[in-house]
Amino acid sequence: MSTRTMRAIRLHDFGGPEVLRYEEAPVPEPGPGEVLVRVHAVGINPPDWYVREGMRELPPELKPPFDLPLIPGTDVSGVVEAVAADVNGFAVGDEVVGLLRFPIALQGGAYAEYVTAPASDLAPKPAAIDHVHAAGLPMSGLTAWQFLIELGHDHPSPFQEARHRPMALDSETTVLINGAAGGVGHLALQLAKWKGARVIAVASGAHETFLRELGADEFIDYTKERPEEVARDVDLVLDNVGGPDSRRFLRTLKRGGSLYPVYFAEFDDEENAKLGVTVTATQVRSNGAQLAELGLLLDAGTVRVAVDSTFPLADARAAHERAARGHIQGKIVLTVA
Repeated sequence: MSTRTMRAIRLHDFGGPEVLRYEEAPVPEPGPGEVLVRVHAVGINPPDWYVREGMRELPPELKPPFDLPLIPGTDVSGVVEAVAADVNGFAVGDEVVGLLRFPIALQGGAYAEYVTAPASDLAPKPAAIDHVHAAGLPMSGLTAWQFLIELGHDHPSPFQEARHRPMALDSETTVLINGAAGGVGHLALQLAKWKGARVIAVASGAHETFLRELGADEFIDYTKERPEEVARDVDLVLDNVGGPDSRRFLRTLKRGGSLYPVYFAEFDDEENAKLGVTVTATQVRSNGAQLAELGLLLDAGTVRVAVDSTFPLADARAAHERAARGHIQGKIVLTVA
């Protein structure tokens, strides 16, 4: 085991933001196929607080094993510090970005000064953006990509039998994005526009200017009107909120349309068949190659990552408290000195 130490956020118990402890921890050592990354910034995602809470909403048979203490976090942007002997394609000093080991190991170890990462999970950091914005890309960007553009894997979802197949998007396609201002939503909006689709963005009124600047063709303020009552003849709904209320969007779809709930939701297959629509989801997975494709879009200025707020690593608790207040515009990011 390494004798070097670093500062990290660790969990010794599950619970609220107060269980996030900033303390000394051993610097990890890269194993076969891995690199050691000196972390500059960490993107915060919902799985981070699900892990912090002990995945309390999952049935026992679906809960992954956790060994305490653990370092949470999966989204990282930093600089390669060391590489295993069998790693090709990355060298010491390279700037990289990645979604680490997701969903295989939910405790990716990113809330730290150093983290090990499978080389296959990493991509070159887009040169046009800084580490803070790059750290906001991996999970949200790959979620939007794998739902809308290319699945890129054959792993079945644990929540459904049907395999998710992204719909082809073009100028004849209308896409409604619920929760459009959040991490996945604002990137999905830009990817849909990149493909030429017409996009209806659903969020609270405070986000209208932001979403129109990203290219939204129509905006629905859900605090003033119910989107399922005003939107019609939609080809695709990407529901970033999901949950039991996701079924309400079925009435917005034309026959042949699709609903993609990002978070687990329950549907009636017979009802879907009667309406002539499909409902599928997937579980985002680490993919360095897809992340590299997203990086090219950021370098070209086609897509940008919005940052809601930043917090020093030591203030991870405050970052989680900010997340709990909701109404996030883009991403929350931890900075590592």
